[in-house]
Amino acid sequence: MTTETPMASAEWGGGSDVMNAFEALMWRVEDASPVRSTCVGIELLDGTPNWNAVVETHHRLTRLIPRLRHRVVSPPMGLAPPRWAEDPNFDLHYHLRRTRLPDDAGWAGLLAAAEKAAMRGFDRARPPWEAVLYEGMPDGKSAYVLKLHHSISDGLGIMKLLTYLNPPAGLETPPGPELTPRPSKVMTPLDALRAHAVEGVLGTPDVLRKAGGTALRALSNPPESVRASARYTSSLKRVLSPPAAEPSPLLAERSTNWRFAALDVDFAALRAAAKTVGASINDAYLAALLGGYRLYHEAMGVPPQPVPIAIPMSLRPAEAANGGNEIASARLAGPMEIVDPAKRMLEIGDQVRRARAEPAMNNLSVIAPAIARLPAGVIAQIAGGMTRANDLQASNVPGPRVEVHLAGVRVERLYGYAPLPGCPAMITLATHGPVACVGVNYDAASFTDPETFVHSLVGGFDEVLRVGGDNPPPVLAR
Repeated sequence: MTTETPMASAEWGGGSDVMNAFEALMWRVEDASPVRSTCVGIELLDGTPNWNAVVETHHRLTRLIPRLRHRVVSPPMGLAPPRWAEDPNFDLHYHLRRTRLPDDAGWAGLLAAAEKAAMRGFDRARPPWEAVLYEGMPDGKSAYVLKLHHSISDGLGIMKLLTYLNPPAGLETPPGPELTPRPSKVMTPLDALRAHAVEGVLGTPDVLRKAGGTALRALSNPPESVRASARYTSSLKRVLSPPAAEPSPLLAERSTNWRFAALDVDFAALRAAAKTVGASINDAYLAALLGGYRLYHEAMGVPPQPVPIAIPMSLRPAEAANGGNEIASARLAGPMEIVDPAKRMLEIGDQVRRARAEPAMNNLSVIAPAIARLPAGVIAQIAGGMTRANDLQASNVPGPRVEVHLAGVRVERLYGYAPLPGCPAMITLATHGPVACVGVNYDAASFTDPETFVHSLVGGFDEVLRVGGDNPPPVLAR
């Protein structure tokens, strides 16, 4: 196997060691609530990699992405954003483990193990990530489970991280730069607060210059400035208003108990179904999920109605896809009551495009700095109120389209499980080669009949795929 560098190492999260407001909010909300911002990725491997090769791959990974060697330091009383600082005691032995599943465990055993790992909080004195290689899957296969805190990265950034971990066939994870000497002094919360104060003073001229530039532009064209402000204010009102849908009474219960499921959908068939009606793949995906919700409500004897859903929208420029979090959230009235899957695709697609065109779609970056400074208990109440009102959150991230490997063993499937921030289900589609891998994270208290729920989701995808012709049905991973 040759050693090449298929991608250049680059700064993570824009090169800043200071969490942005959204990341700080996700980190601090855990101080006073059971909400966990834990992301999980599951890779099914077509074999069992050599353990020493897995360890070496992760040594290289943490050199390429130093953020994986950083712990979080929070200034006292939330007076400044948390910062990333090198962990002087970083120990890969803690973060990377392997275990063997019981002989009869299979997919069910793997998902149960991943659920339990996801529900356990991180050791907040260490870098917030862990990985486990599960040996003993059927047919000599194995599974790799990566768990990391959402403050490290959003979905697109995680996919970028995986390009380092999972190089294409014939390549290895690059060795990365030499490690720098460990810091002689450990950063304390007071050090983080001092650094924030110093940076505030040093950054004042830039802030004033930018403010002055903005003021000059406004003075040069006062009517346009007033109109732009009015447009943004009007957009902000629309974006922050609840969608025209009431939460479903069937899904009203909440708990801290996560459950995972996995579906395989033929990606070409999903694309063909979308194309048949002039919709996007994302429209078809959301319509399939809402179809599954409708089938579940019908099976449980509850009339389907529009439900509030939320979808993340990336604010990340194409050339800056290296970690961190640059996302907004759009709230929509999910038309699960529309039986015709073609009409459902067009309706949800129309809502998505209108949301995407809103100037105030970046509102989270506007309001998050104020929220992130509040006491942790208040943050928990505000954030919880915003996310509990959604009946579904759904994400869609492009994965590798070519064959990739972990320590020389082919990655057969890749499922993403985003955190469950108080809503009944968080569902993620990650494309992987010819398969759209659907990772379902749902609240065990909201869906009281999980078997019916996952089969309803299969039915929802089947409805949409049939729009495109006689396509292979979705498969429930078991």
